[in-house]
This record gives sequence, C-alpha cells and structure tokens, in this order.
Amino acid sequence: FEGITMARQIRIDQIADLMEEEIEEVVRLTAIEWTKEVKEQTPVFKKYTLDEINSMPEFYKVPGQAKAIPLKESAANHVGGALRNAWQTQIGKFHAKIINNMEYAEPVLYGNNLPPSWRGQYRTRQGTVPGFPDLIGKEIATTRVPQFIAAFRRRN
Repeated sequence: FEGITMARQIRIDQIADLMEEEIEEVVRLTAIEWTKEVKEQTPVFKKYTLDEINSMPEFYKVPGQAKAIPLKESAANHVGGALRNAWQTQIGKFHAKIINNMEYAEPVLYGNNLPPSWRGQYRTRQGTVPGFPDLIGKEIATTRVPQFIAAFRRRN
C-alpha cells in the first residue's frame, strides 16, 4: 500500500477529548481573528490640522468634571487610536469575550445612543458601517471557522 495514507485510528473513549480540543482551538482562533479584524476596522480619531484647532472653542466641559478642559490643547496633543486600543479579548475554554468599553464605543461601533452633537445621524470620518463588529463575526463564522475545523481535523 505504498503512497496511501491511512486515517488516524481513534478509540471511542478518545473522541470526547479530541472534540473538546477541537472546540477549544476553534474558539481561540476565532477570537484572535475577530479581535485582529475588528481592531483593523475600528475608526481612529484623526489628528487635527492647525486650521481645525484654531476654529475650535477654547474650552469644553467634560460631563462629571468640575472644570473645563482646554480643547485646543487637548486636540493638538491628541494621539489617535484610543478606541482601537480599547478592545479586550478574554478567551476561556469554550467561549471568548471581545469587548470595547470606551464611553463612545457604542455610538461609533453600532450607531446606538448617538451623542447630541451628531444630531441623530451616524457618521465617522472613515465611513464606518454601523454594526461592523457583528458583520466581521458573521464573515468569520461562515468562512474562517470551517477552515479552522478542517485544519484541526487534518492534523488529528
């Protein structure tokens, strides 16, 4: 039987352990892939031009803080990516949780609870699609998860 590969023989008492290992790997790989993609597509607050900074009001008030903050100074020193960097991934044995708990994550990521300044209209400078994290999840579930399963089964 030269050139013919035989399928691995698995005893019936090994099936549960192998399936558990497969599920753990698929959950881990899916969480890693989803986190990577959602971070890449999360809008980044851009640096302002000097003209934009000069057109801003001098101060703004942050809810919950007693004093006003110098807006121009804050905008000039602002480094983009806070929303993108706020993604957190927690991978358990059979589940994963991917969250972004920034105060403005819900309006930017899903278009829910829009701030009054948006005047009821969802908008980002990057033209982001509201609900894009869920769309990424659906795409990964339909295209990548079957690939993860197939790769695991080829190795085992």
